[in-house]
Amino acid sequence: MNKNIIAIAVASLGFIIGLGLLGSAIKNRNKSENTISITGLGTKQFTSDLITWSGSFSKNNADLKSAYDELAMDRKVINDYLISKGIKQSEIVFSSVDIQKQFRNYTDSNGNNVQGEFSGYSLTQKVSIESKEVAKIENLSRNITEIINRGIEFTSSSPSYFYTKLATVKQEMIASATKDAKERAEKIAENSGSKLGNLKKASMGVIQITAPNSNEDYSYGGTFNTSSKEKEASITIKLEYEVN
Repeated sequence: MNKNIIAIAVASLGFIIGLGLLGSAIKNRNKSENTISITGLGTKQFTSDLITWSGSFSKNNADLKSAYDELAMDRKVINDYLISKGIKQSEIVFSSVDIQKQFRNYTDSNGNNVQGEFSGYSLTQKVSIESKEVAKIENLSRNITEIINRGIEFTSSSPSYFYTKLATVKQEMIASATKDAKERAEKIAENSGSKLGNLKKASMGVIQITAPNSNEDYSYGGTFNTSSKEKEASITIKLEYEVN
């Protein structure tokens, strides 16, 4: 008899504990479901404060020393020209000289291209400038024909634009995107008759930098436009809140 009473008591206790655990599980499950996820957007437009520009020039000659001497003369003309335009000597960088052997090619009777006899050397050098005087370098890149008019075979590239205070811009956008996400989450909770609870999770997207009002595509790893002086940056923040 006593054994039966003890068995019933143990079973009853187990049943009560089981109900408690089940209730706790249901409560926790419902609690995990009572959340809201929202994505906020932060954007900022700014003007580049750093510019880079480069160009290359070359000389051809059958004699290597003569080709190098002629290239050195062109290099001095280019350097003096840039200095005359207000460019600092410390901003002007000349690369090492690239030397290529040239050959006269011809087509044989079977239509194959055949390398013929040596015809001389082609020497090429690159000059590049990095400066915070954006307008000055822009103007220089547009009027580079002045160098060509001096008899120099010069090829100019398009300028590239950068911003040195990007870390500050990113912080401002993160704050803006977070505020945007929270305000939207509060509005959704309010409209559903609930209140926003604790923040459970936050994740940040990659920064995207494009030209303003452009149709540039965003990329998974982040877009970084360097062709436009005016830029627009954007970033997304995803927040997950509990809802009471």
